[in-house]
Amino acid sequence: MSRSDAPPPTQAPRCPLQPPLFELGTDGRLRGHVALVPDLTPESSLEIARYWYRRYLEQSGHPRNTVNSYSYDLAVFEMLIGSKPIGEIRPRDIALFLDDSQTRSTRKRRLTSVSGLFKFLIDKAQVLEHDPTESFYPEHIPLKTPRPLFREEQERILAAAEADGPRAHAAVWLMLCLGLSRGEVLQLRADHVDLSDPEQPVVYVFYENPRHRGRERKLAAGAPLTAIYRRLVEEHGPLDYLIPILPQSLNKLVERVAQAAGIQRHVTPQTLRDTFAVNRAREGADEAELLRLLGLADDSRNRMSVRRYIKLAEPPLLAEQAAPRGA
Repeated sequence: MSRSDAPPPTQAPRCPLQPPLFELGTDGRLRGHVALVPDLTPESSLEIARYWYRRYLEQSGHPRNTVNSYSYDLAVFEMLIGSKPIGEIRPRDIALFLDDSQTRSTRKRRLTSVSGLFKFLIDKAQVLEHDPTESFYPEHIPLKTPRPLFREEQERILAAAEADGPRAHAAVWLMLCLGLSRGEVLQLRADHVDLSDPEQPVVYVFYENPRHRGRERKLAAGAPLTAIYRRLVEEHGPLDYLIPILPQSLNKLVERVAQAAGIQRHVTPQTLRDTFAVNRAREGADEAELLRLLGLADDSRNRMSVRRYIKLAEPPLLAEQAAPRGA
């Protein structure tokens, strides 16, 4: 924690950020309400700064849940310190906000939210020069240990998914046998599946957000996907999205299928993805290949994740035979 709460050195006045009279919306139409928002200056209230920051996040293409999460944290921040001018926010205000957190994960998320606000005010809006969050650092949060399904459990959950219906079968198969994430399954469309060769279909994983284009990939599937896809079309008709349900509904679907399969432990979409990764590691996939298969950025945290898959895929250690008594 920082103990420096002294006001920043005197600085030359900055030019206020002037909102345009009109802006071009995402639908291509001109919108004029932005001119009603006060200019952003060092004397602007935290409430005004929060509005401008949310607008910046939305226009930058950040996911809606990310925008809502940051906005919620900053609303809590304002509730704790009051709507003081942004130029008067000090490290002690940041410390109060972080110390109010109940868990390390909440503290880390809050620091990300408030730090993002001040980076915007300094680098983008250019109305501040000093960042009161710069002396704070996020606490390390250890990775959760993956608990992949055993071979026999994998067979049972696939059978249970098939019995549940073509939508459940498709969702479980895509996560367990191709390693798609929950979000990728929900965004998969009919024209992302190439069935030109029914014996060797190909699944394309696309992202509309340019920030995630590095996660795009082309995955070779097998004949089982062709049969699953055709059954899905027969039951639900022409498809756009293959699995048109909400994220929480997909979680419930996986839980339901796991229970029907007689699997006692908690199973999530991430469990199925973890199982896929361990299976590929058993087949010889190294760190680089696992990163590509899972659509993960090549950074230290993701490499640590795939190393855990490789570790779990190693052959079991042989216990030494106990020496006979009296030998």
